[in-house]
Amino acid sequence: MTDAPTPLLVDLLTELRSAVGDTHVLTDPADLAAYDTDWRGAYSGRPLAVVRPGSTAEVAAVLAATHAAGVAVVPQGGNTGMSGGAVPDDSGSQVILSLGRMRAVREVDAVGGTITVESGCVLADVQAAAAGVDRLFPLTLGSQGSCTIGGNISTNAGGTAVLRYGMMRSQVLGLEVVLPDGRVWDGLRSLRKDNTGYDLKQLFIGAEGTLGVVTAAVLTIQPATPSRATAWVALRDVAAAAELLGVLRDHGGDRLTTWELVSRPARDLVVAAGLTDPLSTSSEWYGLVELAGPAGADVATPLEAALGEAVEAGLVLDAAIAGSPAQRSGLWALRERVSEAQEVHGPTVKHDVSVPITALADFVARTGPAIEAHLPGTRLFVYGHVGDGNLHYNLSRPEHLTSEEFLTHAAALSDVVNASVAELTGSISAEHGLGKSKAAAAAAYKSDVEVALMRAVKDAIDPAGLMNPGAVLPLPPVLLG
Repeated sequence: MTDAPTPLLVDLLTELRSAVGDTHVLTDPADLAAYDTDWRGAYSGRPLAVVRPGSTAEVAAVLAATHAAGVAVVPQGGNTGMSGGAVPDDSGSQVILSLGRMRAVREVDAVGGTITVESGCVLADVQAAAAGVDRLFPLTLGSQGSCTIGGNISTNAGGTAVLRYGMMRSQVLGLEVVLPDGRVWDGLRSLRKDNTGYDLKQLFIGAEGTLGVVTAAVLTIQPATPSRATAWVALRDVAAAAELLGVLRDHGGDRLTTWELVSRPARDLVVAAGLTDPLSTSSEWYGLVELAGPAGADVATPLEAALGEAVEAGLVLDAAIAGSPAQRSGLWALRERVSEAQEVHGPTVKHDVSVPITALADFVARTGPAIEAHLPGTRLFVYGHVGDGNLHYNLSRPEHLTSEEFLTHAAALSDVVNASVAELTGSISAEHGLGKSKAAAAAAYKSDVEVALMRAVKDAIDPAGLMNPGAVLPLPPVLLG
């Protein structure tokens, strides 16, 4: 049984219906279910309503109304986040602002190398629009069939091609943003150079909807890279993976697009799920490498030369190079299916961390024993992106514990991982964002000056604290009660 909205909230709902249409203000619990829980079922809340605007003007009207009523707003894209950043609290008074109706591709400029899209565009649709003019939008994620550009921008998404193209931040030239009070900032420019003051768009990239709502973006698109050379390798150890990055760069140059790392337990998961490892050589660590270039480019020769040098140096124990698109897909599946395969072990305590590339081996060497000392038998499934020092360091329950018993250790296990990250001057969130789950932990590891600067930005743009409260920055004590 839910509490009835107060007269103030009833008036707000009326105003919201007027702004976007009755059918796009959802209040029935059956309709809210698709929005009030994240895709993993790890985070859920109870919103007052889900509002689905269809234009920037409608977003502005919604935020003007919620701001006047003092009601908090939680922006939501594809709801594929990993940190609870797009889910409301359970007060029943927050509004979810879903951008799912704003899916237009406004312009594709193959000559200028840009694409202008609305924030509700699904990532795969942006990739397809770029491919339609023989260009590449390089952001590549496992959730690309459902995640949206607004969410990618708001979390500064990463993926498997960061080594070559950078994070989402590197793909953004301009933004259109609705501010907390309903004003619209039109920064939708395609300029590569603009030295006329603060780069305001950077404030909203990675801000997770805490400063405003991104409604559209001008993004860069790149030359297409249909020529691919892909290999799956057995590595000597993690240190070899880091050292091999230099060898791959020496031979592949800027055509080196992907260099991924997979631990033996993670590899065993996908093999148990039915995939085939082409290598007979047993190793504790494996890697996936890919070079990409324009049509007709010889990317196979530099990859073969790099791997030959790596074998001679003892960095690589064995390697299999894809000889066909089907074989390439099979190699990629060994990396991409890990997260899905891990679900058979029940709840997972997930970590998305980054450390300096040369510290990856140190992080692995110190963190595993520390986890074992805290909770013996905890299973480690580690995989990630060697090229940018990002590991997904995921923990599953020991066999002697139930899922419920294991989750009582989650906070302490995360403390162990986060402490190792901090000792190596790393980050506890490399590409998934902080959301509400990691905001307090991140603040605890930052300096007082850094947290104060972040709060100053938040207070300047959202002084009422109505935009996605509790995400990125923990709630001030007065709001926690």
